[in-house]
Amino acid sequence: MATHSELAEEGAIQIVIIKTTGDKILSQPLADIGGKGLFTKEIDEALINGEIDIAVHSMKDVPTYLPEKTILPCNLQREDVRDAFISLSAASVAELPAGSTVGTASLRRKSQLLHKYPSLNVLENFRGNVQTRLRKLNEGVVQATLLALAGLKRLDMTENVTSILSIDEMLPAVAQGAIGIACRSDDNKMANFIASLNHEETRLAVACERAFLETLDGSCRTPIAGYASKDEDGNCIFKGLVASPDGTRVLETSRKGLYAFEDMVLMGKDAGKELLSRAGPGFFDC
Repeated sequence: MATHSELAEEGAIQIVIIKTTGDKILSQPLADIGGKGLFTKEIDEALINGEIDIAVHSMKDVPTYLPEKTILPCNLQREDVRDAFISLSAASVAELPAGSTVGTASLRRKSQLLHKYPSLNVLENFRGNVQTRLRKLNEGVVQATLLALAGLKRLDMTENVTSILSIDEMLPAVAQGAIGIACRSDDNKMANFIASLNHEETRLAVACERAFLETLDGSCRTPIAGYASKDEDGNCIFKGLVASPDGTRVLETSRKGLYAFEDMVLMGKDAGKELLSRAGPGFFDC
């Protein structure tokens, strides 16, 4: 609205809230319902059918292949990518007593947790919105949970955070904390509108991470983590990880190069190829 005065007029923008499969089915683990596109499919269909003009996605939920007739040229400035530790009884993961139950719906979090703290118990199908998860924590169903700090910040619920895990402790999900805006590929008017919201540094980081993910083509049951950031010299540092769901095997790699689109996409792909070859056959099977 600040950039395009016609959008500041009353009624120029209408927000349409769409519930997706991932929002509706909370009784099963995400991997069991199909994994990819669970939080985007209905929104993409509305976009393609012309019911909406732009689609706003959490980039963490966007499959590596975009639907035909759509483009995603815009990423908003990224929020904090780290994971938050929430517990009523311990100040950090390290302080949880052996046998404590941690609730998470994320295989990425589960595998990294168990790799470092094999004595913990992970309750895997810990689904629902933030309020539901916090209620389960208060009821003693679990002793701790991990949530994306970005989500808690956007919901203005950071007062629930016990401590924040460093990138070294818990490598984030690909594109965690990034919002993407898509439009139809033939809609130049909308593409022009959303271009004014694009944060290029975030767009390039997300492209690097998604190239890594696409190369691995991880099944819904393969824990994958990846993070691209800019160092003090302006270069790109990429860290990538794949793991077995039980955390017994964790393979990590890193890359450094120019903070430029083509270089970063190549870095992501190269890191993915390396981990594919190191993991060996069978590692990525459902």
